[in-house]
Amino acid sequence: MRKNKLTYTSAITELEKIVEEIESGEIDVDVLTEKVKRASELIKFCKDSLRNTQKEVEKTLTDIEADRKAEEE
Repeated sequence: MRKNKLTYTSAITELEKIVEEIESGEIDVDVLTEKVKRASELIKFCKDSLRNTQKEVEKTLTDIEADRKAEEE
């Protein structure tokens, strides 16, 4: 990964840039290999980030529902 803290938004932005570069067809084969590897890292990061966010949201909703039920009792 890069020195800067990677965020979901920055990962998506970097992925979009890589896709544009690949679609242009003007990338050297050696550079293409590097770009594809980096894109793979970014995709994994984004998937993990989305999974973690989903888990956090589900936990929060469960906690809210538990609090609501406790208040009704």
